[in-house]
This record gives sequence, C-alpha cells and structure tokens, in this order.
Amino acid sequence: MGTKNWNGYGIKEAVELRSSSPEDIENKQLLLLRRHLLHAANVPFYSYLAEQAESPHDLTLDLAATLQGLPLTSRADLDCYPDQFGLTDLAPIHDVALTSGTNGKSVIVPYTEGDLKRLAFNEAVAFYSAGVREKSRVLLTVTLDRCFIAGLAYYSGVTFLGATAIRSGPGQPARQWGLIKSLKPDVIVGVPTFLLELGRWAQKNNVDVAASSVDTIITIGEPARKTDCTLTPVGAAIEEIWQARIYSSYGATEFETAFGECSSGSGGHVHPELMIVEVIDDNGKVLPEGERGEVVVTPLGVEGFPLVRFRTGDIARLYSSSCSCGWNSQRLGPIEGRLAQRLKYRGTTLYPEAIFQVLQDVPGITDCYVEVRNRADGADDVLVVVGSDDALDKRHVESILQARLRVVPKVRISPAKDVLEVMATAGGRKLKKFFDYRS
Repeated sequence: MGTKNWNGYGIKEAVELRSSSPEDIENKQLLLLRRHLLHAANVPFYSYLAEQAESPHDLTLDLAATLQGLPLTSRADLDCYPDQFGLTDLAPIHDVALTSGTNGKSVIVPYTEGDLKRLAFNEAVAFYSAGVREKSRVLLTVTLDRCFIAGLAYYSGVTFLGATAIRSGPGQPARQWGLIKSLKPDVIVGVPTFLLELGRWAQKNNVDVAASSVDTIITIGEPARKTDCTLTPVGAAIEEIWQARIYSSYGATEFETAFGECSSGSGGHVHPELMIVEVIDDNGKVLPEGERGEVVVTPLGVEGFPLVRFRTGDIARLYSSSCSCGWNSQRLGPIEGRLAQRLKYRGTTLYPEAIFQVLQDVPGITDCYVEVRNRADGADDVLVVVGSDDALDKRHVESILQARLRVVPKVRISPAKDVLEVMATAGGRKLKKFFDYRS
C-alpha cells in the first residue's frame, strides 16, 4: 500500500476536537489508530500488524483494549534493529533528524513531506494553546542546524500560525537583546537555563528586562515545573526577572510530537489527532490517571518513521479531567525523571531530576551532576558533584538535600569550571548531568 498517512488539519478543527467530549475524542483516536496500524504494517518491525489490522473485528474494541493488545516498542528495539524501522524505500524523504545522543547512539528519524506538515501543525497548536496568534513575533533561541528537529519544529509552527519567526539561535546574550530591542518579540522560546542567563545578563548590563516586549516564555529541553505543576526554582526565577508567563513543553525526536501547556499550567495537552498516550508500570501494565509511571506514545499520522506504543523512558503522570481552558484533551504532567536513571537509595526511589531541582534553589551553585555506582548490598552509591566558585559549605548543601529529599547522598564541591568541563566532555547537544557507572 502507499505511504501517505497524514491528513492535514487546521487550527479551527483542532480547537473543535479538543472542545468535544472525551468520548468523541476517543472515537476519533480509534479510527486514526486503525489507519496508523495499517500504515505501520509496512515497516518490517511491525509486519505482524498486517493480518491484525486487516481484521476489523480485532479493532472494534475500545481504545484502551485495542492498544493493550499490542506489544511495546523500546529504545533498545530502535538501537538493535535500525533497519527494521522507517519507510525510506517507499516514501520520498524531505528531511532527516537525529536524536540528541545524550543517552546513547543517535537515532536517525526520516521525515516525509507529510511528516513536516504534521510537525508544523503540532507546534502550531501548542503555540496556540499558549496564546500565540497571527500578530505575534516569536524569538527562537534554539538551533535549526545539526539535524536538530526542535528548532525546525518551532519555526514551522510559528509560520503555520501566520506569526513572525525570528530565528536567532542559541547563545550570545548581547545579540539576543539587540534583537529584542529592535524587533520587539512578544514571545521567546528557549531552554530554561539559557533564558535565566539571558535575563541575568540584562540585569548586569542595566537593561530593564521587565520593560521589554516579551510577555510569553515557552521553555524547551529542561523541566520548568515540579511534580505538582508549580514552577521549579529556575522557572520561578525566569518569571520574576522577565515578568512574563512561562509555558512549559515536552517532546522527543523519536515520536515526532510534542506537548504544550495552556494558561492553566496544569500539564502539557495531548494532541488527540496526533498521538495516543499511556502511562505504564514496570511490568507494562497501564496505570490509572494520576499515577506515576513510564510515558508510552503512539504517534498517529506519521509516514516515514511510524512507531507503535513507544516507551519513551520518561516518567510522568497522565490526567484526563477537563481543563480550565475549556479543552477536554488529556494532559501530561511534568517529566519527573528518566526510567534508566532511577536510583535505589536508602530504602527509597529517587530520580536525579529531583536532586537538580533542589540544588537550583541554592545560591552559589552554577552546575551539578550525579554519579551512581553499584554497592555490594544491591543499592546504589550516589555522589552529587556541585560546581561553585564560592566558599560553599558541603554540610549546608547536604542539609538542604536532607530537608527536601529526606535522604542525604554524598556531596562533593568542585570548581565551577571543572564541573562544566566534565558535563561537556560527554558530547551530544546537551550537557550531561547523569553518569551511570552501574554494571
């Protein structure tokens, strides 16, 4: 069969779907899932779907029952069987993206013309939920090069909406502020730590940040909210300095879709025509609403790199209650950690992200990373390496961790430059903050 799997949508249709009843949304997704499975059956890895997808009685159950009858796809599957994913021999490829490689070898993700249109629609809806409209000017402090899909996605989403994209790229605070002063963007997109640095640079150089044209900040790549959806220390500092509203987002190159917050700030909205989301426990069982587990995504409408029940490795909670913004689509809570980074420490389960968020509150800390090794008793030996050029007291840091986490990992204070060098030598697009030496 052909490879066309994407039917174009517009903002009006998107808003109507999200405003419809949960039952209508689920019925729509069930139809799209069947279409997606028929398409995915062309991929060698999913050839088993061909017989099942052509038997309508197998796909007339409810959405949950249909999904749970299908095997999960892991990142290890992508790594071990790279030639069994993708439809590059059947579909013209218009773009190639690579994952960041932070957690291993980069995955090659091909995009067809339809995939690029789908990508633009996804980000356009996410921007729309954050209040971006045709007259908006959006400063993109993210890269579009190095096969990085997020920058292209944000640019495409802005232009899909008819708004103005200002492709500044990352770094160089002085240049960024020159653009802010001359082009007056009302929206800025970037990584939280950089946006905080950008605000602090302005303060040091006598720039009135709060008086700038920016009133909306969309964060990517790093958590800006805690488990309870309140802002992290970095997120709160950004809002305080900029006097602008933060909207957090989350996505991954592999599943070609992203979640974006609305004004309620209570999780990223699931795009129902673009993905089906589940949260599972360690045994693959789907968890009830609000329980913490691994996020599983089935991206609907993808042509070049279709996936079914992809295990993201990210930990979060899924919410199905109606949102105060008026949309009835599900929402994914903040990412609480990575499954592969889960630590067993002194009788409790701990994620490095929780450590990082606590240390964001500590004055004098510039960067930090976590090392973990095996202990003879089967638990994990955890070392937190903190970068600081101040006379920081290790016991003070330990007491803060004890108060917030109820456990005290080992702490080492090192010069800020040394810590940054360690985090940067790992390669990849992102600084590495977790070093796993467990066997």
